[in-house]
Amino acid sequence: MACLGSYPPQAALTAQAQTFLGFDFGTQRVGVASGNRITQSATPLPTVAAQGEARWQAVQALLREWSPDAVVVGLPSHPDGTAHEMTAAARKFARQLHGRFGVTVFLEDERYTSVAAEAEGARDVDAAAAALILEQFLRSLT
Repeated sequence: MACLGSYPPQAALTAQAQTFLGFDFGTQRVGVASGNRITQSATPLPTVAAQGEARWQAVQALLREWSPDAVVVGLPSHPDGTAHEMTAAARKFARQLHGRFGVTVFLEDERYTSVAAEAEGARDVDAAAAALILEQFLRSLT
């Protein structure tokens, strides 16, 4: 599996987990997508373009609306896989998701997802990247 970690640590993904939300974390915007294990596909949702407590309120509303079994957060890194400044920020976002809402969070390699979303002509690159991250995670479950 391509999972790069989870919150809580060592979280197990059970066969009952079928629905997911995916997040492409950014300091200004957070791309969001919904997906499911059966089709291994994800659909972009409107990007959250808020910071601070307003961001968390928007995320909470998404979690209530979609009731995912778990969430997936894209983990950015340099092309060689080494961490950079945004790696730590994405990990913090994932920990906060788990801490605030008690949801199980999986981390997925997000290298080149924004580039791929742009190449596909996405209007909302952040949401399209979130869908690509989530689909990559879902495909790794087979």
